[in-house]
Amino acid sequence: MTETSPNWHKSTRSGADNDACIEVADNLPRVLVRDTKDHTKGELTATPAAWAAFTAFARARAV
Repeated sequence: MTETSPNWHKSTRSGADNDACIEVADNLPRVLVRDTKDHTKGELTATPAAWAAFTAFARARAV
């Protein structure tokens, strides 16, 4: 069975006070990212490989 609807979850790295939150759906052939508070802004789409590279880059530079 192929999943067709995004399964959104809040990023574990979102701001503690909920002012900088994103949601990620990684259950599809593409990874989707959106603003938690304003879904009308649309979604960022990335390949799983590009998303993995981005998150690895971000983790390596986290303060």
